[in-house]
Amino acid sequence: MRFAIFGDIHANLHALEAVLSDARTQLCTHYVCLGDIVGYNANPRECLALVRALDCPTVKGNHDEQASMLSAHDTFNALAEEAIQWTREQLTDDEKGWLRELRLQRQVRDFTIVHATLDTPHKWAYVFNQLDAASSFSYQHTTLCFIGHTHSPKAFVRDGNVRSFDLDILPLEAGKKYLINVGSVGQPRDGDPRAAYAIYDTLSNEIELRRLDYDIPGAQAAIRAAGLPEKLAERLALGR
Repeated sequence: MRFAIFGDIHANLHALEAVLSDARTQLCTHYVCLGDIVGYNANPRECLALVRALDCPTVKGNHDEQASMLSAHDTFNALAEEAIQWTREQLTDDEKGWLRELRLQRQVRDFTIVHATLDTPHKWAYVFNQLDAASSFSYQHTTLCFIGHTHSPKAFVRDGNVRSFDLDILPLEAGKKYLINVGSVGQPRDGDPRAAYAIYDTLSNEIELRRLDYDIPGAQAAIRAAGLPEKLAERLALGR
């Protein structure tokens, strides 16, 4: 099996189409979505339709949760809240209902998926460092767990101590636990504007991070045409 693991799409249709096209080229057989399908960018309905059509295991992200609510809950900054309010106005009741019913975490085959953290998934905390990862590892009952939320790819491994390193190609070793952040499809924040996702190959027992060029000017034009804040368009080219 070859799993395409992706998340933090954030309504960026241009980036999502690039990722799904690459996953097909890479002969991926299964798909897994780590949440935050909507928010920030200009194509929430189209991105949601693509993910739903995959009929793949999907967990809820904080933007998915907020978009499915009837009104704001004052948990976002002004930029994110303006985008999520616009998103609420675009989505149908059926689409909001589907997002609302997503689970916060779940097991897929022999690995776990969650958008934020395993210790308090509903609080939308971030895993930035080894201390954050250690808290999640305490609740991780599988060897492998995939997360998102920070928009920055990173691998954490527990083999007595907890270590972190940049994700590239990672062979999995027996006796260790792994917490893998696959980065963001639609709004990377690690200084690399290319779309990010990971492939987990169960035969070779390794994980590969994929970075893809996509039509950033097209995504920016869609944001501007929708009347969303200019900063959301500008940041795509910066990877911040």
